[in-house]
Amino acid sequence: MAKNNAKMVEQITSMDVDFGQWYTDVVKKAELVDYSGVKGCMIIRPYGYAIWENIQKDLDARFKACGHENVYMPMFIPESLLQKETDHVEGFAPECAIVTIGGQNKLSERLIVRPTSETLFCDHFKKIIQSYRDLPKLYNQWCNVVRWEKTTRPFLRTSEFLWQEGHTMHETEEEAREETQRMLKVYEDFYAETLAIPAYTGKKTEKEKFAGAEETYTIEPMMHNGVALQGGTSHYFGDGFAKAFDITFTARDNTQKHPHQTSWGLSTRSIGAIIMTHGDDNGLILPPRVAPIQVAMIPVAQHKEGVLEKAAEIRDRLAKKFRVKLDDSDNSTGWKFSQYEMKGVPLRLELGPRDIENNSCVLVSRVTREKTFVSLDNIEEAVEAALAAVHNELYERALKNRTERTFEARSREEFLDIAANKEGYIKAMWCGETACEEELKDVTGGVKSRCIPFVEDHLSDTCVCCGKPARHMVIWGRQY
Repeated sequence: MAKNNAKMVEQITSMDVDFGQWYTDVVKKAELVDYSGVKGCMIIRPYGYAIWENIQKDLDARFKACGHENVYMPMFIPESLLQKETDHVEGFAPECAIVTIGGQNKLSERLIVRPTSETLFCDHFKKIIQSYRDLPKLYNQWCNVVRWEKTTRPFLRTSEFLWQEGHTMHETEEEAREETQRMLKVYEDFYAETLAIPAYTGKKTEKEKFAGAEETYTIEPMMHNGVALQGGTSHYFGDGFAKAFDITFTARDNTQKHPHQTSWGLSTRSIGAIIMTHGDDNGLILPPRVAPIQVAMIPVAQHKEGVLEKAAEIRDRLAKKFRVKLDDSDNSTGWKFSQYEMKGVPLRLELGPRDIENNSCVLVSRVTREKTFVSLDNIEEAVEAALAAVHNELYERALKNRTERTFEARSREEFLDIAANKEGYIKAMWCGETACEEELKDVTGGVKSRCIPFVEDHLSDTCVCCGKPARHMVIWGRQY
């Protein structure tokens, strides 16, 4: 039996040696992605796409439970449409991919390959909203978007990626603000309940908010190495877009008013969060609720009479409730152990002649590698409990890592010392001035504000940068 900390997959660089190379090794070896012929665009392979499908299924159910409907908008935006909202176009202009030729003809108006779809939705909302009776409009779309990134890494930052983007219109400011916070909570619950990832949530600073938004809220999980990853955002737009696009409705008092708008999105970057929060030196560790294979069944001494038949019987029982793969290939047992370890399958089930004689099997946790002997009579209950234990262990490990890597700074000197010598988040007070925010980023080589949390600790009365009276406690950190 291998020791619990033994390394089973030698082809993967240790994360303590080179975290970036470890990440690249994992996404390649686990067959999540491949590089395409277009720089910055990734091929999502079946195993990686299956994770995204499970994410989609979970989130889609949560959205529909909140009353949202799925729609689909075109991928091309006329340039004149994008330019209607000044802040929005300025924010996205550096990342836009532009189509100038259609077929063999030069286009009369350039088309933007969507970096996001606020303008398309507004153009549509203008046509379908006339009265307060038409509100709210609660829409979501699953699609791809293109943002021409200079530096790319699979899942984390790519020129094309998959996501969902919710777009809603409301009768009142209060309703729209409630929607903005409600959807952020949906993301927070999803990360905790499905991905086993704890995260800080809060408001972005003025400098970091979404282009065109009045307020942006964010979910900020911490990766294993202490670096932040923006896991999803929810934006309150007020009536700015509605005014720019001349969207009005007849209100209850028979006057013309502009609706209030929100948008919110989560992308395939969440797969990167899974990899970097839970993975280890042997590869992936997938949370059970999104794992394409929840149980890998490995028949031991499968050449012996009755082993494969019994394994198939157990598989058929488990497949009614779980995603199960019975590997009856002629690869060695050791190879199979390493393969499913590397692919992050939460639970391994071993079944051999002696187990069959004893009416039992062996369950092995991907997280702890602990072996448990269980009766075949209640195998369904045992697997369910084991998968729940994997989820809980992953969450607790991630929470422990975040707790140990979250530091407090009460002075500029302390802030700079932590930024230079420790990896993780820094809690520190801030005056609210963008100049201080930018200065801290410059002098630390990239430590940025992540969010103003909903519950702020009062660490001191003064800004950690300039010494002026503090307005907020901010969570700071480096980001992917």
